[in-house]
Amino acid sequence: MMLKNKKIAIIGGGPGGLTLARLLQMQGLDIKVYERDFDETARQQGATLDLHEQSGLAALRQANLMDQFYATYRPEAGKMRLLNESAVIHLDDHLAENKHIDLRPEIDRQPLRDMLYQSLEPNTVVWNSQFVEMEKQDDGWLIHFMNERSVYADLVIAADGANSKIRPYLTNIKPIYSNITIVEGNIYNAKNNAPTLWELVKGGKIFALGNEQSIILSAKGEGSLSFYTGCKEDEHWATESGIDFSNKRQVAHWFKTSFANWSNIWQELFSTDEMWFVARPQYHFPLNQHWISLPNLTMLGDAAHRMPPYAGEGVNMAMQDAMELAECLTSTKYQNIHSAIAAFELQMQKRASEVTQHTLNNTELMHAKNGLQKLLDLFNQMREA
Repeated sequence: MMLKNKKIAIIGGGPGGLTLARLLQMQGLDIKVYERDFDETARQQGATLDLHEQSGLAALRQANLMDQFYATYRPEAGKMRLLNESAVIHLDDHLAENKHIDLRPEIDRQPLRDMLYQSLEPNTVVWNSQFVEMEKQDDGWLIHFMNERSVYADLVIAADGANSKIRPYLTNIKPIYSNITIVEGNIYNAKNNAPTLWELVKGGKIFALGNEQSIILSAKGEGSLSFYTGCKEDEHWATESGIDFSNKRQVAHWFKTSFANWSNIWQELFSTDEMWFVARPQYHFPLNQHWISLPNLTMLGDAAHRMPPYAGEGVNMAMQDAMELAECLTSTKYQNIHSAIAAFELQMQKRASEVTQHTLNNTELMHAKNGLQKLLDLFNQMREA
């Protein structure tokens, strides 16, 4: 095997990095995952994740983790309500049988990460390891971390997310702004701190569209409520607006002004101090991006192909990347690691281009003047298929 006796470093312990570690460990390879979180108890923020048959679920199947997945997934979490800005329900999965829900089963981020982490051999994940820089050494890389630790690896895989610090070692291709900025938040103990919205979500999801804006809510199994507000803003609005996004009052004032035409029910998003939020301008990479493959470095997930969340593809793409990269690196049909990486990157870039275009179409649709009707038409087409 090409990677026998090679040291492999995966930078980033999200679903993509952990899936890759699991798949390579199953082949008896020497893997370390370097994760910046202090330990495995770190909170995983963000909405629930729907896993798709040909990507996320396929990777878990390859990793022999489907039993663990079905022991921890949330069958009701995929049920969706589609609302307008006045909180009038236009589509409700809770009222009818929806055969598409089970095709994309939902799981919270923390249980997914825990499941993948627990599938690894002890001490595979090296916590509190924030990447700083790396330099070429022999045929590999000497990697330096903020905790003043340095390690050598023959092969480095960047799984360090949308703001990857390793991506520039492969390419200088810059991301493109999507014209949408999300204010992401999480309300803890939502049943008490946002009772009206908690009841409205009903354990699932809400997509609310109006005035070329969106609000997406997701109930999580531990009782919190995550939300994304989507607005058309200038690229640098988050840093140049003067809003201190660590100040709830300032953010609440922005929301009340920006969403002034929305029902007052949505103001409950900011009715408690038991919450956090952050502004996230949404970027994507060019559809035709390409870089020269290296023999000792590659990347997967958002580091390779970041995109907005409006098609639910981020975690699925990362896990499919992990599956396909593991297949290439352990295949006997490639002469060396370099050719295996090149083959993986070529197919990954093609797939990412198609999925990015699909995501951008959804992003535009949801923030169009008649976005609600367009989304209704889209969901109705899916249900008739």
